Amino acid sequence: MKIIREDNGREGAFKAIDKDMEMGEMTYVWRGKDKILIDHTGVDPEFEGQGVGKRLFDEAVHFAREKEVKIVPICPFVVALCKRDPSTKDIVADY
Repeated sequence: MKIIREDNGREGAFKAIDKDMEMGEMTYVWRGKDKILIDHTGVDPEFEGQGVGKRLFDEAVHFAREKEVKIVPICPFVVALCKRDPSTKDIVADY
């Protein structure tokens, strides 16, 4: 599985791809130049339970740290992961 990021400057997505098949995606919208609002995570039912959502989240966290942006978690899945993992406090925006 590889994770790719698509971004048009206003919105984007992290996509999990395996053998040219999209396994899942995590979408976001830019809020200014220093925040991304993650609004949805979806995993194809065929790949549920295989850690696809977590891999997408990990890539979003890596991206946030690398680009020095904050994540505004709106997606319930991302909210839950942020609450569960105190190491993400540095990249979660107050909202």
